Amino acid sequence: MNIQENIPLLPYNTFGIDKKARFFTIVHDESEVKNAIIKAKSLQIPLFVLGGGSNILLTKDVQALVMKIEIQGIHVIQENKDAVWVEVGAGENWHQFVLHCIQQSWSGVENLSLIPGTVGASPMQNIGAYGVEIKETFHQLKAINRETLEEETFDWEACQFGYRESVFKNTLKDQYVITRVIFKLSKTPNYRTEYGAIQDTLKIMGIKTLSIKHISDAVIHIRQSKLPDPAQIGNAGSFFKNPTISFEAFEKLKASYPDVPNFLMDAGVKIPAAWLIEQTGWKGKTFGNIGVHKNQPLVLVNYGGGEGSDIAALSQKIQESVKSKFGIELYPEVNFI
Repeated sequence: MNIQENIPLLPYNTFGIDKKARFFTIVHDESEVKNAIIKAKSLQIPLFVLGGGSNILLTKDVQALVMKIEIQGIHVIQENKDAVWVEVGAGENWHQFVLHCIQQSWSGVENLSLIPGTVGASPMQNIGAYGVEIKETFHQLKAINRETLEEETFDWEACQFGYRESVFKNTLKDQYVITRVIFKLSKTPNYRTEYGAIQDTLKIMGIKTLSIKHISDAVIHIRQSKLPDPAQIGNAGSFFKNPTISFEAFEKLKASYPDVPNFLMDAGVKIPAAWLIEQTGWKGKTFGNIGVHKNQPLVLVNYGGGEGSDIAALSQKIQESVKSKFGIELYPEVNFI
């Protein structure tokens, strides 16, 4: 295992923030993960697990051993006439995994095309888009306990999935390192086109006979038209979670804004955070090297040379203005470091 010191993290975060790691290593298998855990303890510093760097905002140098997960592999471990169970290394690129599933005619993750990041982060964050969340195809995962160095298995119930949440972001935060994820995918497509602009996009594309590839192509088209490419403009995708408000609060909001977009949920009504941010006048605003994207106000951007602390401060101002105007709390989806 190669441990490096004072390594720039600029290439390892999609916001393009130029901060350093006190120590840095890349791990390719479970034995290297265990060695990194042991090394961090011997150095008496925290261990920071890094996947694709697509959901973090670096506000300072990381005084830790940064362990970049690059565990690879996609293997079918079980199969029947209806479904296939696929074990995937935590370091696999998420979008490339989705494309692999489409090539194999495995259905369930096509709506999650083009989401940045790695497979290992997908259950931790319970990633979701266009009416689908990862918990719908998740079967179980394998993780190494940082204290005992033992490998443990977590099933669906143990992960305690919520909206962009799991047990690994709450009660078990920083206690495990996810190494492999097992998905149960269907051999028979279940097309989900009711969310967002998928149906309209399919019409524009001239698609009359659906396939999981067509769904994926439509999602990719939508995301590329709205979201900036991190290779061109630093960003972490959606910065805030979409808030859910009570039915009573929604009726009051609708009285003032009859055209407010909304999605009915069991516990209330979900309001798009992008709409709230746009209504408060932030869309397209720039502040030196940072700002709010001109096409998608849910995305905060670094145009180059921006500081994570400034982006964090901007996000707080947006939260305050939304709370002041609508009485609605916005919560970051991005993790501040």
